Amino acid sequence: MLRGIHHAAIICSDYARSRAFYTEVLGLRVIAENHRAERDSWKLDLGLPDGGQVELFSFPDPPPRPTTPEAQGLRHLAFTVADVAATKAWLEAQGVAVEPVRIDPHTGRAFTFFRDPDGLPLELYEAG
Repeated sequence: MLRGIHHAAIICSDYARSRAFYTEVLGLRVIAENHRAERDSWKLDLGLPDGGQVELFSFPDPPPRPTTPEAQGLRHLAFTVADVAATKAWLEAQGVAVEPVRIDPHTGRAFTFFRDPDGLPLELYEAG
């Protein structure tokens, strides 16, 4: 019945900063950008090459995430990449702090974590 994940939704604290991070640093393509005046909110639809999407929302004074990453709710968002080490090096050259590369003991694939401007844990996972 279910065929895949269509999108993940993220609420940010600083829309301009997060928009720049997801579009300029991570290179996600803007599909649509809408200001919802009645909610004083922006909704930015971002596309990934495989058709997946990230929805970036802004709201006035959203509460911070209580803890990382073991709080209830979304634990992290993982992106597949061809080469984790190369992507890590590229992100670091952009000024993004990235954890050391680890190997998933169950799959043998490389992975690592970094954070968006609001501290949301993001993962790079090597495609099979």
